[in-house]
Amino acid sequence: MLKCPNSIANVEKPEKNKVLAVVDIPLFGETGRKVEIVDKILDNRVFYIVSGHGGPDPGARYTGKEHTLCEDEYAYDVALRLAANLIKHGATAYVIIRDPDDGIRNDRYLKCDKDEKDINNKPLPKKQLDRLKQRCDDINKLYRKYKNKGVKSQTTIIIHVDSRSYEKRQDVFFYYWFGSKSGRKLALAIHKKFDAKYRKVQANRGYRGTVSPRNLYVLKHTLPPAVFLELGNIRNKYDQLRFILPDNRQALANWIYLGIKDAYER
Repeated sequence: MLKCPNSIANVEKPEKNKVLAVVDIPLFGETGRKVEIVDKILDNRVFYIVSGHGGPDPGARYTGKEHTLCEDEYAYDVALRLAANLIKHGATAYVIIRDPDDGIRNDRYLKCDKDEKDINNKPLPKKQLDRLKQRCDDINKLYRKYKNKGVKSQTTIIIHVDSRSYEKRQDVFFYYWFGSKSGRKLALAIHKKFDAKYRKVQANRGYRGTVSPRNLYVLKHTLPPAVFLELGNIRNKYDQLRFILPDNRQALANWIYLGIKDAYER
């Protein structure tokens, strides 16, 4: 467990739960492919996890003396970890943007590449609007399938990393679509969990993340309620530690899951 002051990793001992089943998901890579289902808290709920950018578009970038950080790689790793958490607790989770070569990685510096594809193994288009439409179409097709089966709870989680000036520190913040009560409720629940966790692991730090509506294509055009997360400023050296450190990426995925859990238990 990391002891540095910039670690947000949970220092609590994990609870020992009875394993109900073990599922093998190769997409999660060699270290993460065996997922233990420990309860059915999220049974009959479907989640669509979308990591930002990918393929020809790496998203936000930071180029340092020795390493280049690409938004899509770090968002993808958190997305995989979140999907594993959801499955662990009984949910059905789809990772919409995929890179079968990567899986869950425990490295600080994740190699930038351009081989991500959509859930149907199709290349991601070069044009931004076409890429966004492709992922929305993939989600909406699955949404209709599950709706026809009588599934009432379906949710989209979109994960990005922001880019601002080097000196700007940015806490995790959230967007939802205008007028989406379900999206707003979920965003507030995850935000509340982040606030509570920061009070516990970095009591003197404070948490200044925000929740607000935003006119973004994926929020507007996906049929399930959606929440859009920005994990931090990729250009800020302090924010970088939030997603460079593998334990912190796991903590982000854990906190997002716990916020989701709280939202659906109310």
